[in-house]
Amino acid sequence: MQFTQLLHQPAGLRQLRQMAAADRLPHANLLLSPPGAGGLAAALAIATLLLCENRSGEQGDTACGNCRACRKTAGYVHPDLHFAFPTVGARMTSDPFLPQWREALKETPYQEANDWLQRIGAENKQGNITRESCANIVRKLNLKIFEGRYKIMLIWLPEYLGNEGNRLLKMIEEPPENTIFLLVAERLELILNTILSRCQLTKLGPPAGAEISAALEARGIPADRAGAAARLADGNFNLATAMAENESVSHGPRFLKWMRLCFQGSAAGLTAWTDEFAKLGRENQKHFLRYALHFWREFLLLSVNGDEDGNIRLPADELNSAKKLLPLVNLDQLAGITHIISECTENVERNANPKILFLDAGIRIHQILRQPRGQNLRTA
Repeated sequence: MQFTQLLHQPAGLRQLRQMAAADRLPHANLLLSPPGAGGLAAALAIATLLLCENRSGEQGDTACGNCRACRKTAGYVHPDLHFAFPTVGARMTSDPFLPQWREALKETPYQEANDWLQRIGAENKQGNITRESCANIVRKLNLKIFEGRYKIMLIWLPEYLGNEGNRLLKMIEEPPENTIFLLVAERLELILNTILSRCQLTKLGPPAGAEISAALEARGIPADRAGAAARLADGNFNLATAMAENESVSHGPRFLKWMRLCFQGSAAGLTAWTDEFAKLGRENQKHFLRYALHFWREFLLLSVNGDEDGNIRLPADELNSAKKLLPLVNLDQLAGITHIISECTENVERNANPKILFLDAGIRIHQILRQPRGQNLRTA
């Protein structure tokens, strides 16, 4: 992974890049990034630069991409680049899953935990980084450097270490010479304080919507679909890619039709809509609900701040509908609707029957919308 292949390079990453180029990178680094926002990709780019045998650029901050080390790092098979990541199984280590891991990284280094765990057949099992994995990390780092100038241990999602992370404290605090830890995390509160205190923390912000949209267009996604996916993903490139490739970002008309049917309370209309919606499949249903929450979040911002600054992230048609809804839905009603949608999201994750789930949700939303403030939504 080269720095030029990253979607964006936030300020914190630029500083790490400069330190790596000057061979002054701290031995223990924790990169904190939102899900799907590029923390893993950034760590891979740093590792590539550290191991490159023929760095270029005015400051030596660019990996050549052609040397033996760069070719091996590009395939994630460099003998001095080690990985640890969540797996399933009480005594499992990362090593048996390295073929799937390399395949996943080649597809996208912007993957999320659930994508990875489903790839290795976790289903409903909890992922973890086991005691045996920690022992394996210590064993590998006690070996001599094979080819490069550094030995690198990249731990993806140290949140999954739990208390087993205490087994790594001595190694993180006093590693062998020229050993670098790159820990890539998403939730700081789940990491042991004893690990946090031994690492230099770098927070990496998510890519902007324009950066995500441009990257999707470079993949051949039409501009309108790429822009819609970027708005909905809110900095999560992995999610934006999934929505754009599945053409699941065109939920606006479907959502507004549902809201009109909910207001009308037509049993036949809601049943027909629900029957059709159930055919979308679980992932598209989740994307629909994400869009629904996104719409109402932007609606709230619109009701508070207006659209004078053009900061409402809705396409023109949906924004126009949101403006028409302003006098029809008050904040109490909005809270009730979003609560129901959030419940639906949890139940879809649990494989609830979509026909029963969304018909019930439609009836409950109808009851909320027909409260005194509710009026006709047919023009929305």
